Amino acid sequence: MKTTAITINPSLSPPFCSKATTPPSCSSSSSSFPPSFPRFHLSGAKPISLSCRGTRLCFLKGSKTLWGRKSFVLGAGNMTMAEVDSHEEGENEGALVGSENENNSRPRRIALFVEPSPFAYVSGYKNRFQNFIRCLREMGDEVMVVTTHEGVPQEFYGAKLIGSWRFLELLSLQNFCVFLLSCPIIPMYQFSRYIPRYTFSWLVKPMWLIIKFLHRAADLTLVPSAAIAGDLLAARVTAANKIRLWNKGVDSEKFHPKYRSHEMRLRLSNDEPDKPLIIHVGRLGVEKSLDFLKRLMDRLPDARIAFVGDGPYREELEKMFEGMPAVFTGMLGGEELSQAYASGDVFVMPSESETLGFVVLEAMSSGIPVVAARAGGIPDIIPADQDGKTSYLYDPGDLEDCLSKLRPLLHNKELRETMGKAAREEMEKYDWKAATRKIRNEQYNAAIWFWRKKRAQLLRPFQRLAKHFFPSPQVNYR
Repeated sequence: MKTTAITINPSLSPPFCSKATTPPSCSSSSSSFPPSFPRFHLSGAKPISLSCRGTRLCFLKGSKTLWGRKSFVLGAGNMTMAEVDSHEEGENEGALVGSENENNSRPRRIALFVEPSPFAYVSGYKNRFQNFIRCLREMGDEVMVVTTHEGVPQEFYGAKLIGSWRFLELLSLQNFCVFLLSCPIIPMYQFSRYIPRYTFSWLVKPMWLIIKFLHRAADLTLVPSAAIAGDLLAARVTAANKIRLWNKGVDSEKFHPKYRSHEMRLRLSNDEPDKPLIIHVGRLGVEKSLDFLKRLMDRLPDARIAFVGDGPYREELEKMFEGMPAVFTGMLGGEELSQAYASGDVFVMPSESETLGFVVLEAMSSGIPVVAARAGGIPDIIPADQDGKTSYLYDPGDLEDCLSKLRPLLHNKELRETMGKAAREEMEKYDWKAATRKIRNEQYNAAIWFWRKKRAQLLRPFQRLAKHFFPSPQVNYR
């Protein structure tokens, strides 16, 4: 049997593309990734015919099994997909180009296990999962979401929502619920850089061991950025060819320059709309390095700053900025949030631990240039060839470097508008539907292939024993 090596290219290209069936989207474009990040390629791929018959969706409640059309399970915080394929072994191993597979057009039955809740938790990942659910529903899939019950509405774009504290108390890591299913597993991982901040130092190594156990048991791992993929590779969490990037996306209609509002600018600048206005949107947590903004504002006496969002660090920040021209709006949503983004002059992101940075995408989509730390997943949004064109990156913690890029934007309206327009044009390329379609069709098909391969390897010793004790009868044709 021909050996097939299937690996990834971190340039967000589809995971399984053979030379014979390479769509335009499979072309490699790795210039935006650091040279230290390894590149992977596909060799010897052969097409595979996927047939899903008798699939099932299993839940832990009373070991109930639901039979129906093609289904899979997703879990988040760490997001996982799972689906049972009862088709016989023996099909050709190889690549599935999801967009060309006719089965992808069929409706699927999907369960999302999410902790914390994407409807109540203050975090950038909230928009990712809400848009993911919305796009799945628009594709005709039946979606059920199981999450913590606080702030959970009855339904969301027609998806059924279930709040269950007991479920999440019994299984603190939702991945375990999927491990009990006989189906492929795709966890989403994004928290490696927060581990040292939220645990005792002596717990870091045991936590990495748990992470390795979970992801090695999975068939594929999704990550939000090349930086996080690099962390997993450095820690040898899982095989390099089982890591896939979840494409970035932004709602370019919701976050649009048209929402610029004089009334909102008055509110954000404390009735001083003519002063330069810095905006920061996001969760107010200690891990976001927001104390850097205090040092920044000490050097910019004419500027004003507005914090949009809430979090455990807010009270301390308000004390830190007491007597300074700073406004804390708390949580904003809907059109108010769109107006807040579009009504500022510059968006500053000091966080050095962002897994991707959706607020940066939303600010740029709103036509606002960004000055952000060159760390985490931010360089995936503002690659080297776009630095200085759509936005600026500065060396993490370097106040002078940040000021050298921020001051010209605050005081030069023409530069600010030119860069904001370029940022907007760049963000129009990213669409939530395309990102969702890639996971639903391509990434999951890749997981099916790995799952089949693993299942065949596990069954091989039993098949040999069966062949030894129950040999096939010899047929004499004389």
